[in-house]
Amino acid sequence: MTFAFQRLGGSDDPVGPRTGRITTGRGEIRTPAFMPVGTLATVKAVSPDEVRSTGADILLVNAYHLYLRPGHALVERLGGVHRFMDWSGPILSDSGGFQVFSLAGLRKVTEEGVRFRSHIDGSEHFYTPELAMEVQAALGVDIAMPLDHVLPGESQFEAAKEAVERTLRWFERCRSARPELATFAIVQGGIHQDLRVMHARAAAAMDAPGYSIGGLSVGESKDSMWAMTEVVTRELPVEKPRYLMGVGSPEDLVNAVGRGVDMFDCVLATRLARNGTIFTDTGRANIRNARFREDPSPVDPGCDCSMCSHFTMAYVHHLFRNAELLGYRLATIHNIRYLVRLTERMREAIDGGRYGEFAEDYLGRYRAVDEGVRREQKAKWVERGRPEGGARP
Repeated sequence: MTFAFQRLGGSDDPVGPRTGRITTGRGEIRTPAFMPVGTLATVKAVSPDEVRSTGADILLVNAYHLYLRPGHALVERLGGVHRFMDWSGPILSDSGGFQVFSLAGLRKVTEEGVRFRSHIDGSEHFYTPELAMEVQAALGVDIAMPLDHVLPGESQFEAAKEAVERTLRWFERCRSARPELATFAIVQGGIHQDLRVMHARAAAAMDAPGYSIGGLSVGESKDSMWAMTEVVTRELPVEKPRYLMGVGSPEDLVNAVGRGVDMFDCVLATRLARNGTIFTDTGRANIRNARFREDPSPVDPGCDCSMCSHFTMAYVHHLFRNAELLGYRLATIHNIRYLVRLTERMREAIDGGRYGEFAEDYLGRYRAVDEGVRREQKAKWVERGRPEGGARP
């Protein structure tokens, strides 16, 4: 399978911002890159053509969900996931490690794999590293993720150490099972610096085509997330792409790119959109708010998406107040386009040698969600009990 990464510009420091290009058999991915999440081979509320219109180079699907329904064998018989969902560009699949481990009382972990009951119908399954790769090979994806042992970021040291060691062993099994797939190594370790360093060094020695940073944005503080991200990127080879799993707030992308991260995914953009929350350069805007009822201005004057190019705040407010499906679609297109456009702006700033100024200006204007509110919101999503999402929540 064709896979190559080339650094194009930016810092030579392992924790500095850089631009690059990933080449796959189905096209190129410009980095830094945001990957819209199509968990079940669909980005909720929008068509593949509408996703293409946002400028996204690559999508993410979830192997766990497609294994359960409609089944990877069916997708393979129908020509693979690209044909199945009518997306001709690159696709990255997550193995579903987070989703399996989020089942809590419905699963049992052994060295061989994870026995769990489906969140859909309660049927029992035994998900192994080899099966995770079989599923992703059947889907025909361009970049695959190994099955990893995921724990909350603030797990105790001994439990996190066991998860790190198992993730290393499982990666070797995944790579041996399907050596033809471009399979990234995932670095775990919670908020324990020693474990993160150990895992990153061991993973780097395995010479994977790329590296994923997992087990973050799962309840720990933002300060801890950035500290661990920097600890990991410092240990990873600069000639390979770095992917921070499940992170998708605009301010998080800016902070992570400054620490040497190249790729991102998250369901946050589309989930917020369906609830009427819009990304702007000054923070999130709730389009349902009464103050937008008579607002004749575009939602985001700096955005070129179909919503901002054609419709007013008042109209989109009207759509959401009346639960019109067009509102969900337009807001989703906008939020994806916003993050893709943010990566475009970051690439331009990096190549122009002014990323520091860009980041300072952007973060100075963007009002991030309060840390306490963020944790409360994430806890509510987790309590729903359905392991939805892309790579991570």
